[in-house]
Amino acid sequence: MGKSRNARRRSAATAEAVVEAVDGGLAQLIPDPERGRAWTLLIDGAPQSHVDLDDPAHLSFEYQRRLGHVIDLVAPPGRPVQAVHLGGGAFTLARYLAATRPRSTQQIVERDAALVQLVRRELPLDPNARIRVRSADARQGLAKVPEGWADLVIADVFSGARTPAHLTSTEFLDEVRRVLRPGGTYAANLADGPPLAYLKAQIATAGARFAETAVAADAAVWRGKRFGNAVLVAADTPLPVAELTRRCASDSHPARVEHGRALRDFTGGAAAVRDDAAVASPSPPPSVFR
Repeated sequence: MGKSRNARRRSAATAEAVVEAVDGGLAQLIPDPERGRAWTLLIDGAPQSHVDLDDPAHLSFEYQRRLGHVIDLVAPPGRPVQAVHLGGGAFTLARYLAATRPRSTQQIVERDAALVQLVRRELPLDPNARIRVRSADARQGLAKVPEGWADLVIADVFSGARTPAHLTSTEFLDEVRRVLRPGGTYAANLADGPPLAYLKAQIATAGARFAETAVAADAAVWRGKRFGNAVLVAADTPLPVAELTRRCASDSHPARVEHGRALRDFTGGAAAVRDDAAVASPSPPPSVFR
C-alpha cells in the first residue's frame, strides 16, 4: 500500500510547514532543514518541542536535554520505567524514553485535544510504544493515576508560554507525591527571568514536599542575566547530583547544577506556594523567541 499524502510530506526533503489552529493558539510544525524527518513545534510563535522521527533519542532543546539526563539517571538504558508526562507538546520526552527504555509504560496528560490530534496525525508515535495519551487538565489527569504507580513524573506544562498557577503549589506536589512510588523522581521545566522570584518560590515549594532537590540551568539564568529554563529535580531519596552535574556541564548546551545548602541559600527565604496564593509563571519577554 502506498504512503499517504501526509506520510510523503513528512519524509520529503522539501517538506513544507504544517500550520493549524489548536485549542491553545496557532500551531506550526516546521521541518528541520538539517535532519531529514525532524520537526519543531511552535504554538503562537513560541517553540514547544523538537522531534526527530528517525531518531527519537535525539534531544535538541536545551531543557529537554537536561530532562533527558534526569531520565537516564532514573534508570539505566534498557530498564523499563513507568512515567507520567504532564504536558505533551510533540511527545518528545515520551518518545525518548520509549526509544531508550523499551517496554516502558507511559501516560501523557495534555489538555489541548486539538494539538494531540495534530501531533498524532503528523508525527505518529511508534505503534509498539506503550504510551497512553489523555486529553485533560494536568492536575485533573494526575488525579486519575493510581497511587504509587510512577517511577517518574515530568511536568512541562505551558499555556500561552506560562505555567498555570494550579500547577505551582504544594497541593499540586502532594498529588505528585501520591502518584510516585517510594524512591520515585519528580522533574519540572520552569521558566523565569530576573529577579527569579518565581524560580526561587518553586524551589522552596519543592523543598517543602521533597527531602532532596536540585536545579540545572544555564549560568546566565542563574545570574539573573536573561530569561530562560531551569530543570528542577526532586525526590525523597538522595539524588545523583554528581553525575547530573557532570552530564550537564559536558553537554553541548552546558548547565550548572545547584543543590543542598547552596540551593537553599539561593532561594533567599522564599516561601512555599499554596493554592490560595499561587500565580502563573511570568510571561517571557518578546525577545526570547526572536
